[in-house]
Parts: sequence; C-alpha cells; structure tokens
Amino acid sequence: MLSLPRFRAIALLDLKLKSICQLKQIHSQLIVNGLNSPSLVAKVIQQYFTSSNPHNNYHYAHLVFKHFDKPNVFLLNTLIRCSQPKEAILVFSNWVSRGSLDFDDFTYIFVLGACARSPSVPSIWTGSQIHARIMRHGIVSNIMVQTTLIHFYASNKDIDSARRVFDEMLVRNSVTWNAMITGYCSQKGSACDALLLFRDMLDDVCGAKPTDTTIVCILSAASQLGVLETGACVHGYMQKTICVPEDDVFIGTGLVDMYSKCGCLNSALAIFTRMKEKNILTWTAMATGLAIHGKGKEALVLFDAMGAYGIKPNAVTFTSLLLACCHAGLVEEGLHLFHSMSKFNVVPQMQHYSCIVDLLGRTGLLKEAYEFIKGMPVEPDAILWRSLLSASKIHGDVTMGEKVGKLLLHRQPEPSLDVTSEDYIALSNIYASAGKWENVEMVREEMKVKRIENKAGCSSLQTIYS
Repeated sequence: MLSLPRFRAIALLDLKLKSICQLKQIHSQLIVNGLNSPSLVAKVIQQYFTSSNPHNNYHYAHLVFKHFDKPNVFLLNTLIRCSQPKEAILVFSNWVSRGSLDFDDFTYIFVLGACARSPSVPSIWTGSQIHARIMRHGIVSNIMVQTTLIHFYASNKDIDSARRVFDEMLVRNSVTWNAMITGYCSQKGSACDALLLFRDMLDDVCGAKPTDTTIVCILSAASQLGVLETGACVHGYMQKTICVPEDDVFIGTGLVDMYSKCGCLNSALAIFTRMKEKNILTWTAMATGLAIHGKGKEALVLFDAMGAYGIKPNAVTFTSLLLACCHAGLVEEGLHLFHSMSKFNVVPQMQHYSCIVDLLGRTGLLKEAYEFIKGMPVEPDAILWRSLLSASKIHGDVTMGEKVGKLLLHRQPEPSLDVTSEDYIALSNIYASAGKWENVEMVREEMKVKRIENKAGCSSLQTIYS
C-alpha cells in the first residue's frame, strides 16, 4: 500500500492535469518517494508549462530544474524547449556564463528555435553568437543543427546567411530543403529563388524528395509571381506523385490560390468543388480569387455557403469579400457585410475600413466616404486618405480633392529623405484636370523648395520557370 501513491503519481504525469494544485501534489509525491530520475523530472517541467497559466508557472518549472541533484543537460534542454523564446534564450545565456555544463546538439537546436520564434535585432545577434559557438565546438556538421540555423536566419530575414549555411552543407534532407524554400517564400521579392531552388531539389543527388510542405511553398511562390506555366507544371508533378492532390486540404488550398491569382478562375473553382475537406483558408482563398476577378455576387454566395458548412469567416475572409464588393460596385452589400462583422466577433481593422472607403469612392460617394473616415474609431492612415484623393480625381471633384490633398500634405513629415512625392503629384494632377494652372505651379514650386523629387517609373520582366 505504501507504494501506491508512487505509482499513481507516475501515471498521472502522463495525463493533462486540470490545476496547478494537482501538479504540486504529484510533484511532492515524487520527492517523498525519492523519484528524481531525469525523465520524471522532465515530465514535471513539461506539465508546469502545459498548465492553465504557463507564464506564471515558469518560476516553478525553473525551480524544479534548479533543485535537481546536479546540472543535467537533458533537463536544461527540456526547460529551453518548453519556455517562451525570450526566457529560453535567457536560460541558455545564464548557463553559458557559468561554463559548468556541456551542451549537446539538442541544446543548440532548441535555443536556435527560440531565436527563430522571436525574430528581432537581439535575436539575430544572439543566434549569430550561438552559430559561432557551434563552429568552435565542431558540431556544425549535424544536419539538424544546420537546418535549424537555416530556419533561424530565414525567420530573422537574413536570407543570405541562411543560403550560406545551406550551400555549405554536404548532406541535405527534405526538411533542409523545405527550410530554405520556405525562407525564400517568406521574403518579399525572393519567390523566383524559391522556384529555382525547387528545381535544384528535384535534381538533388542525395535523393531528397519534395513533401507536402514543399509543394505548398512552391505553389505560393508561383502565385506571387503569377507564373501559370510553372504552377501547372507543379500540379502535374503532384498528380504523378500524389494520387489525388485535392484530397490534401493544404495542397488543394494552394492550388485554388495559385490558379485564382494566375487568372484561371474556372480551374480554381473546379479544384475547390472537388476538395473533400475545406478549412477557413480554403474558403478564404476561393473568396479572394472571386474578388480578384470581380465576381462580387458569386463571392457573397460563397459567403452564404460557408455558413451552411459551419465555417466562420475570419478577418482575412472579410477583407476578400469586401474587395469583391469593391470590384463589383456592390455598395449596399458591402456595407451590410461590414456591419455584420460583429456577429462573427471580428473587429474591423484598417484594411476593412480601406475597403469601404474604396467602395464608396469608386461609386462616386465621396462625401459619404469622407464622413466614414471621420467617424472611424481608429486614427486613419495615409492610405485611406490617398484612396479618397484618387477617387476625387477620377470623379472630378476638385473641392474634395483639394481638401484631402491639403490634409495629406499636413501629415507629411519635415523635409527629409523619407518624404515622398506622390501626395504632391496627386494634388497637382487634380488642379490640372480642373484647369487651375496657378495652383499646379504653386504645388510644383513647393516641391522645389522642399527638394522633393518625383519618383521615376520602372518596368518589370517576368521569367517563366519550368
């Protein structure tokens, strides 16, 4: 009978405990019975972090580790892995300064993962120092450590350092390729690099094969670039390697997004219809596709169908639906949709307000758009005012354009390298369209005084990757 609490305490550690009090009782039973093996203590640390308030219970988890018989790298790894990023980095730094514990590969993997989850200037500096430490200790050849380094650098937007680590690797697995491809896809303007790297992956001598993660990233890259030929080739590759790509909800969603953004709405709708499982991302991708192609009424029908399937729209879904109303000129429907957001516990954000201003501006309801901006519960940004300024020019409302233009110029910072010319040019064009050449000259003269130069235009070329 004396052994009963001991075995019960061990069994309960594998369950999800309801309260911190239960965990403390189990912890005390382990102490009383002298059960202090690293595996059991690690479970106690994990339980403290998975409790109802893990942030407040960090102190208890740290005490469990601190009062262990002697420093143990397995327990340290558990503490780093379960902690919040900043706390994990702090724990690691403290033990580095002590110099009394030899770290293993998992220590570096977990702390680099913490740096990746908390991208910032301090994180990139800390991670670089950890990288240097790894080089000194000669464990850089570990494929998991190298892959985590790639993920860390890419998450902190240092894609060049990530690529250097990738190029230095002698052996790469699918996770390594995915980390580098994902890193490229997350960087603005690097989608083409992701496609080129995917082509290299298919020729990889190590035999690494694309996974569902790889395919989703490549479809995203094709969507960003609008290269239908490449997206279709990837779809064909999946059909040869995956029996029914549409059965995977994430790949199916990627296909819907890719075909929509590459101009093939019918293909996107066909895949959407064939998909057996759809999540909120799938419905939002389809709504975005309909919005891009000006299918406002169809997007509203899709919105009604979401409710029938028990899917609740989120903030991104509402942005897509409002854009669809903008492109189709559905004013009443768009306003009704905007006011219905509260029913789904979605708080309007700046992008939703922008959609309504754009909707009213496109249809010539400039006064209503102006009053809408003035009545917003949040401070409007320059993009909202520029949208109204553009609408004023289109509809030839010089009075409204002048009012909004002057308001924008007052928002401009003091003369510096950050000052842009677009607001001055827009106001100048409004005056020009109304034949007010004296006002045009006045605006141009002010630009000269403030040394604001007009930005030169540029063209871009699209390369097909196959």
